[in-house]
Amino acid sequence: MSHDSEPAEHAHAHPTGATYLKVAAILTLITVIEVWAYYIPALVSSPLFNPSLLIMSAAKFAIVVLFYMHLKYDHKLFKALFTGPLIVATGTIFALLFLFAKISL
Repeated sequence: MSHDSEPAEHAHAHPTGATYLKVAAILTLITVIEVWAYYIPALVSSPLFNPSLLIMSAAKFAIVVLFYMHLKYDHKLFKALFTGPLIVATGTIFALLFLFAKISL
């Protein structure tokens, strides 16, 4: 049996080069928006500044994990093992932001 042939149940789609270019463009755009937001004094002093940066960073993180680490194409068990602790960590970060009054309700 050759190593090149995979059983049908293990075969999955792989992203193309065009997909990687689109993902890179989206990541670049989000980074430009993050840097641009830092140079707006009214936005920096706003209570929405930190949460907006966190949301943009989380979006970039999710995109990198889904596409460049191929989690989008992995088995559901691996997705769950990664996503569960991520949710706990995100909850902890938001709890600390509330605790130290960086964001409020």
